[in-house]
Amino acid sequence: MPHTAPELATLLHLLADHRRPRLCGVAIGHSRDDASRAAAVAFADAWRARGNTVLAVVDWPEQAASWLRPARRLTAGEPDALVVAAAPLGWVQLARRLRHSTLWRPDRTFGFASLAEPVAAALAGPGVLDGVRGAGADGGVWRIERGWTTSA
Repeated sequence: MPHTAPELATLLHLLADHRRPRLCGVAIGHSRDDASRAAAVAFADAWRARGNTVLAVVDWPEQAASWLRPARRLTAGEPDALVVAAAPLGWVQLARRLRHSTLWRPDRTFGFASLAEPVAAALAGPGVLDGVRGAGADGGVWRIERGWTTSA
């Protein structure tokens, strides 16, 4: 599903409101489907237009022999935050690798509505996605805590 203007605006607002420390340099990750790619490009353009830095844009297939390469590329520049636009299955597999092989912190990860699918938290396993938050298609905010996806 394509991203929406309210979704993008809320995502930018979430990152701008994160004050300690202020988030400037982000890495953007996305699945290879058209909707995820378009959302990642829209976010990168809007983020740069605000005078911020995109340290990396990393994509991945829905199925891969190894998730280590994209996980390392996303975290290589020590970004202030990760922004993700992805289909749930590929994202879950990448998140597991991020959790076990890098210094990734889910509470510094922000996503588009596609990441809020309840199945993602269940498939990722206990605690893997706790702290990830993002924007819904309607501009609302969601968060994953204790394996549950809640909307605010």
